Amino acid sequence: MQVAVDSSVLVALLDPRDHWRDRSLALERALLDAGVTPIYIDCVAAEAVSAAVRRLHEKGRGAEVPKLLHTLNERVPPKRLTWILPDVPDVYRGALALMRASRGELNFNDALIALACRKRTIPTIASFDADFDTIEWLTRLESPEDVSRAMMHGRSPTQYT
Repeated sequence: MQVAVDSSVLVALLDPRDHWRDRSLALERALLDAGVTPIYIDCVAAEAVSAAVRRLHEKGRGAEVPKLLHTLNERVPPKRLTWILPDVPDVYRGALALMRASRGELNFNDALIALACRKRTIPTIASFDADFDTIEWLTRLESPEDVSRAMMHGRSPTQYT
């Protein structure tokens, strides 16, 4: 089973002082213990590192930026990224349609992630952002219990074509 990892989880995995850190580590451990393949999408990595670096700067922790960037490259080297940004011209209108359908709950990046998951038959996303709950073809996992339930129900990517 594959699970896309959202920026809300990835930021906390990169920054040891992030307020979601413990939840992210527990969720990651549950996914790995279940034999799940985490999928890191390029726009998620870009959003996560941008948010994390901005927060470090705003909190006067700019000296920690090099370590955070090193952690990103160790955790998610470029060869592990799923590259979807070249698809943007083809999915642009679909992303806007998802944003419209969600009445603004989804932002453009989240719409891209949802469309990338659908195209690649990835049925689940590890995220603390409830906006993904509006996407009918995605199941959001935010806790180890969610991972257990998903595994018990035998969710597989082929069910979401």
